[in-house]
Amino acid sequence: MPTSFQAAFLGVVQGLTEFLPVSSSAHLILARAFFGWDGEKFGLPFDVAIHLGTALAVIAYFWRDLLRIVAAVPRALRLAGLPGRSHGANAPDDEAARLVWLIGVGTIPAGIVGLTLDRYIEEHLRSPQVTAVTLTLGAIGFFIVERWGDQRRGEGTLSLMEAWWIGCAQALALVPGVSRSGATITAAMLLGVRRPDAARFIFLLGLPAILAAAAKELPELAATGFAPGDLALLSIGIATAAAIGYLSIRFFVRYLARHSLDAFAWYRLALAASVVVWLALG
Repeated sequence: MPTSFQAAFLGVVQGLTEFLPVSSSAHLILARAFFGWDGEKFGLPFDVAIHLGTALAVIAYFWRDLLRIVAAVPRALRLAGLPGRSHGANAPDDEAARLVWLIGVGTIPAGIVGLTLDRYIEEHLRSPQVTAVTLTLGAIGFFIVERWGDQRRGEGTLSLMEAWWIGCAQALALVPGVSRSGATITAAMLLGVRRPDAARFIFLLGLPAILAAAAKELPELAATGFAPGDLALLSIGIATAAAIGYLSIRFFVRYLARHSLDAFAWYRLALAASVVVWLALG
């Protein structure tokens, strides 16, 4: 099978599963293990590339929100605490300043876990066995949150502490099979945030973590260098992950406006069961 096809396939897998609550890391691990694809060829450099591709998808979809957030950073830094909501002419700026604080606080837990436990996770938890367990636990979480109370809040009502707890859920997603979008939207909905509002917030919250994860690997990537032909594979991976990722975000945000997470829960259970059967058959 041509490696260019493999690169495009893995890029599609990353673009789809990074934003749908089914775990991109689990799908990449399972795809490589199931097809027996070259771990060296599609190792660290390729992982960095496809994560950059999904980051580009977030930037492309939310570029207006991101411009407002970046413009509000100086104003947010001048405030002694989380800004209050305003209903005057400056309300959009106030909302952007709130997001600066919420995203900043929510990013901290993943940064701590990534810096302290990343090597352990890479060496001990990136396996099909672990993904079968975490896929199942995530599905149970979806069923619970869809039946736990009524989500009526907008993202603008979140407090700093609530952003921290959503960030802790994002940190858990460093374990393969948990799913960044799945864990964070579960946490946000448990706090009473409406599904569409939760989806927008978690995608914006995930962007710093995605960029930080890629940046963390850049020194090692620079040290190892590129093998001949790698640049073409990396380009294919970035392009496919970005394009499919953009479509995934658009689909998921619209889907959640009218549908529950149950379909994704059943998919996770089916995938986990398939992994167990595959492992049992050797």
